[in-house]
This record gives sequence, C-alpha cells and structure tokens, in this order.
Amino acid sequence: MERGLTNRVPDTTSRSLWQIFRANVFTLFNAIVGTSFLLLLLLGQWQDALFGLAAAGNAVIGVVEEYRAKRSLDRLAVLGAPHARVLREGEIHDIATSDVVRDDVLVLRAGDQVTADAAVLESSGLEVDESLLTGESDPVDKDPGSEVLSGSIVVAGRGTARVVRVGAASFASRLTADARRFSLVNSEIRNSLNRVLRWIAWVLLPVVILVVNGEVQARGGWQTAFSTGAWSSALVGVIAGVIAMVPLGLVLLTSVAFAVGGVRLASHNVLIQELAAVEGLARVDVLCMDKTGTLTEGGLVFDGVHPLAPEPGWEQVLAWFGAEPEANATARCLSTAFEDDGGLRPVSSVPFSSARKWSGVSFDGRGGAAHTWILGAPEMVLVRGDDPAGRPSSSISAPDDDDVTRPTTDPQTAAGPAHDDVLRRSGALASTGLRTLLLARAEKLPGDGKLEQLPPELRPVALLTFREQPRSDARETLNFFRAEGVGLKIISGDDPRTVAAIARRVGLEVTEGFDARSLPEDPLRLEQVMEANVVFGRVTPAQKREMVEALQRRGHTVAMTGDGVNDVLALKTADLGIAMDSAAAATKAVARLVLLDGRFDRLPGVLAEGRQVIANIERVSSLFLSKTVYATAIAVTFALLQWTFPFLPRQLSFTDGLTIGIPAFFLALMPNPRRYQPGFLRRSLWFSVPAGLIVTASLLTLNGLALLDGTATREQVSSASVLTLAMVGLWILSAVSRPLNAGRLAVLVAMSAALVVLLNQPLAQEFFVLSRPPADLLLAAVGCGVGGGLAVEVLVRMHARAFPRPGSAVRGPGA
Repeated sequence: MERGLTNRVPDTTSRSLWQIFRANVFTLFNAIVGTSFLLLLLLGQWQDALFGLAAAGNAVIGVVEEYRAKRSLDRLAVLGAPHARVLREGEIHDIATSDVVRDDVLVLRAGDQVTADAAVLESSGLEVDESLLTGESDPVDKDPGSEVLSGSIVVAGRGTARVVRVGAASFASRLTADARRFSLVNSEIRNSLNRVLRWIAWVLLPVVILVVNGEVQARGGWQTAFSTGAWSSALVGVIAGVIAMVPLGLVLLTSVAFAVGGVRLASHNVLIQELAAVEGLARVDVLCMDKTGTLTEGGLVFDGVHPLAPEPGWEQVLAWFGAEPEANATARCLSTAFEDDGGLRPVSSVPFSSARKWSGVSFDGRGGAAHTWILGAPEMVLVRGDDPAGRPSSSISAPDDDDVTRPTTDPQTAAGPAHDDVLRRSGALASTGLRTLLLARAEKLPGDGKLEQLPPELRPVALLTFREQPRSDARETLNFFRAEGVGLKIISGDDPRTVAAIARRVGLEVTEGFDARSLPEDPLRLEQVMEANVVFGRVTPAQKREMVEALQRRGHTVAMTGDGVNDVLALKTADLGIAMDSAAAATKAVARLVLLDGRFDRLPGVLAEGRQVIANIERVSSLFLSKTVYATAIAVTFALLQWTFPFLPRQLSFTDGLTIGIPAFFLALMPNPRRYQPGFLRRSLWFSVPAGLIVTASLLTLNGLALLDGTATREQVSSASVLTLAMVGLWILSAVSRPLNAGRLAVLVAMSAALVVLLNQPLAQEFFVLSRPPADLLLAAVGCGVGGGLAVEVLVRMHARAFPRPGSAVRGPGA
C-alpha cells in the first residue's frame, strides 16, 4: 500500500465546482449585464434593471446542468461490488475493493465480480462472463495460468487468482480512461446559439461606442451633457441599446425547454444525463445497437428437445445437468424445463470446459439413469472414435468462443452415418440462430487420469436447442426508426451468424453478418464497409469506436446503444450514447440517455420529445434573433443620425414580455411533431434578419415623422415607438406561430389583449413612462405598425418558398 499498488483509481474526471461556477458566471455577456444592472441601481433606476433576473437564471441553470454532468462522471465505476474476498494469512477476508493490493489472492465463487486483473491459481469449473468487457455473451472457461479481468463476473465454478494489475493499470480502468474525460453532448441548438453570441460579441464594442456618442450628441454634446446632468439619461439609453442586443431570454428559454423535456422523459423512465441530449435523438440518422442487452434480453433460454434415440432416464439426466452447482450458464437453462428430484447419485464427473466444450457424468445406476452421459457441442462430442485426445476431425472447425457452436463440417468425414445425420440436423437448427447441445450416452468415463478424454462409442440421445430472447419491443421500435429514415447498424462481439439470425428475428432483412476481424484498416474503405453492411459480429471495443467515427466522417449523426463496458468508448464517441437498465455503472455514467426500465420502445418517445424541443426552439429563436437584429440596427442608425434612443430599458422589457418572452415560453413547450431538418440557424436567420430590419424601418419612419413635426415630447415619441414596436412584434409572433391551432391562437389573442389593457392602464402607464401621443403621431404609429406587419407577411411567403415543407397553407418560419 505504501508503494501505491492498491486498487484505488485516480479521479481526474472533470472540472471542480469552482471551475464550473467561474465558467458559467464570469462570462462576457454576464459581465455586460451585471455591470449594466449595477449602474442602473446606482442611478436609482431599479425599474429599468428587470433584465438582471434573466441573466441570473441563465447562470444558475448553467451551473446546475454542468455540475450534474460532473457528478455523473465522478461516480463512474466499473465495479458494482463494494467488497472483495481475499485470502490473507491463510484466512478469507472481505475487504473494500479499493483495499485490494497487487499479489493479493482473490477467492472467486459463482456470482462474484472480479475486482482486479488476476492470474488464476486454482480452478474448479471456473467460468467468467466477460460480456461487459468484450461484448461476447458466452462464458469463458478459466484454467490455471489464464487471466481473469476486472469487471468480469464469475458465472460458474470456483477458484483462486493472484492479483497482477490494480487501480488505473487494470483492464477495466484502461478501457474507461477515455470515457472519464469531461465533454458536453454535441447540440446543434447550443452550438448555433453560441455562434450567434460570438457574432454579437464582435460587434458589441463598436456599437457601444457609436451609441454612447449618439446619445451624448443628441443631448447637446459632451460638455453640455456633463454640465447639465443629462449624461445619466444618456447612460440609461446606452444600457437600453446594449441589453436589447443580447438574446438572454433565448438562452434561458432553451435551457428551460431542455429541462422540461428532461422532466417529461423522466416520467417515462428515461434519464437524461445532460439537458441538451433531449434534442440528440431527433437529429440522429444512424442508430447503432449492441445485440446483447439491447435487442435481446441477455442470456439464453431453453428452446426445446429434438429426440434422436431416447434412452431410459435421459430427462432426469438433463435435470441433473441443469441443477448441478458448477453448471455453466447454458446448462442452467435446462432447470426451467426439467426438475431435479435428487434421485441421481454421480460417481464421477468432468466439469464443463470452454476448450473441450463438453461435460460428463457417471451415475451409480440408482434413479433409472445408469451409465455415463455427455453433454456438449455436437461437433465437439461426435469426434473420431480413434482420436485419443478427444479432438474433432480436421474437417471440423470450431468457432472461437461459443460454448455451443455451429457445425462447419463435411458430414461424410465424421464418425459414421448416424453421427453424420446428427451433425446435419444440428447444422440446420444452428442456421436459424439456435444454439445446440447434444446429449449422448456412453458406458463409462475414461479412467487412469484421462477424465478429460471423450469415452468411446457415444450414442446420441437428443439435441437440445437454446435461443437468445429478443426484446418484445425490438421489432416495433426498429420498424418505427426505419419508417423515420434512420439507418440501423447492429454491432456485437458475438459470432456474426448469431447476430444476423437475431436481426432477422426482429424484422431486419439481412442475409449474413460481416465478421469484424476482416474490417479494413484503411479509413476510407472502413467507411464504405460501414455504409454497405447492417450486421457486424466479432467486434472489439476499439473497433466499435472506429466504426462510429467512420459513420461520422460520412456526415452521419450517430446514436449508439449498449450495456457493457466494451460499449463505453463507442458511446462516448457517438453523438448520442444510450444505455440500457442492465448496463454497467461505467456505461450508464458516460451515456447521455439511460432507459431505466430497459424498454427499447421508449426511444420513439425520446425522438418525439427531441423533435418538439428542436422545432419549438427554432420557432422562438426567430422571435429573439429578430429582436437582436432590430436592437442592433436601431442602436447603430439612431447613433449615426444622433437621435435619442427611442426606448427606456423598462419599455423594452414591456414590449419584449408581450411579443417575445411570455408567448415564447408557451410556444417552446407546446407539442410539435415536425420532422427534424438540418440548418436550424440558417432558417432562423433567413427570417429574423429581414424581420428585424422591417422593425427598424418602421421605427425610423415613425421617429423621422415625429422629428419633422417637432411638437411631440420625448415621452410621447417613446410611447408611439412602443406602440409601433408592439404591433410589428405581434405580427412577427403570429408569423412564427403558424400554422395556428387553438393553443397558439389563444397565446396570440391573450398577448394582444394584454397590450391594449396595459397601454390604457394608469399604473402601467406610470411605471413604463407611457402617455397618449398626439392624434397625428398616434395615427403615424399605427400606420407604421400596419406597414411593418404587411412587410412581415411578404417575408413569410418568401421564407416559405425558400424553405418549402410538406403541407398546404403558408407556414411560418417555425412551422
């Protein structure tokens, strides 16, 4: 322990809480907003400082969201077992996994999870399930001298193993090292908003300089402004122009929409690890799936018996094989169909071995099952009788890792006609995706230390078939994604024939799987292979990541589902990682979505929620970005003309609330099944930039007319400007709300009614500094508002032609 050879894993996963706080609070825009907020408070203009609430909300939500992501990664742990069983000083101790040291002797029993990489010292039928690490669902036999890896699970037998690698050097820790790097999900909405904020940051300083000079010159120049005290009102005008340029509400509303989407999905047992992942599935055009635990329930189930030449007592024998304490996972499936009555007494036995692929037992004759029985893979049991080592003939090729494998033999070279028929029948069953075992009878097991040799003159009794159980929701869910134009790829560590058979059972039209051991190393050829194939088998964890990257290089947005540690790197690389409920802790920690109840059919609901978020954020972004455009354009033009900025900050809060903020909140949370299309920012800007310029032109016209008339007070001109801005703003709101339904129409009517009431309510008039303009100016304000609205109508039709969508009527930019 002093030398650091313990099982503790260094934790350098993500930023500290202070770093998160600093990154979300000490930003350029928060500095601008915070400074403006303090200046207004110092000037006693607290009524104009309402925008500070939105900025504070943005910072709080940003800190909370990233801190949730940090905690998720900090909890990253491959090992679920809190204790390890070790042999020290000749005694067995239960200790914390972090206290395991190199050279400790682990005591392994069925059901244990291996806590550190270790070399096997003793083995009694020891088998481990490495599917969480390698993706191969079949247990692996572990003999003395072989290694057991951290994170694997003992499924049969028992043994001891000496620890050889601990902590960060262990296999599981190395495998998840890349996953421990902090990253945010790739979000088109967030990326687009960040791009807009960068553009605003670049233009902000020159615009501020122009506005400051314009406001001062409009009040008689620098000397006059400071001598008369008019500089304070000029400063308020500058703050109004600057704050109006920053779409703080859009950032806040986007976070709220993500959060509400996350809450809705949580009610359906879908955990969102990061809020922006809500939109992820709606953008995905390729869904990569692991077979085990995603398309299948995981593990095998007994399928049926195919009698060959039944012998007395064969059913009791199968019951014994299923109930035997050191039975492997496949044999244990027999216990569901054959109940052991305890009547058979074994005299000698040979435990199952993944190398031999068979097990054997001799009984004493009581219970009606005398003689010797062999249970194993058909092509490994039916070998040449004259082969003393019990090896299959040279023409029999055994796949690498399957406990029950597929025959690839020429039957005429097998042991005889009967065996030939058995192998042919076994091959026919295996071709349908079933796993096969053969029960055979012999006279006795070999003696004289030759227990691991097959006995001579084996007589086949029955073929047993096992199958992986597809998830009941897999077929319907895959059909849904295919109908939505999402490409499907099944990537597994299992034999490609097995994976292809499962794919056919869940409705995919595939003839064969691609063996990943033949994947090309050339990136371009790998991309071509990924495009041309659907099913891939014998895939390593590193290959899974390379395959995801190849699809991404082809321009695809890739989602990856999985449940094993072997899926971690691919899930981390994919645009959206999805973990099942049965996933390892590490896999759940790096996934963006976790299906808590393991129901694959939850994904269409996630897709619908993501579509709603994207479509609605695009809808409301047109409102906010048009405000940014007209705020910038007004600030620049009025400064160049040396006109007084036409609004107080509180008046902009008034119009923003009625035409943007309040309706946008409702629009962002309403149902919207529109299918995702790339180019969210381009479509939004195509509408919002001209719309903002239309507002600017309307206000310039109104203020120009007021200046020519020269009779109205500054308060009356501001009030008329508020009316024009509100009218054109409501027209823009109606445009982005199309097609109108009952909900959106209600929002539009409510905002229009609120405008009329507030403009005529004395308390509101006093607070927002509004007064009734002269008749001529009032008529001009209404005329400019109507003119701006008609221009918006022309823009809507131009936008519909530039970005056509299926359907009939003219639709707004958010439709």
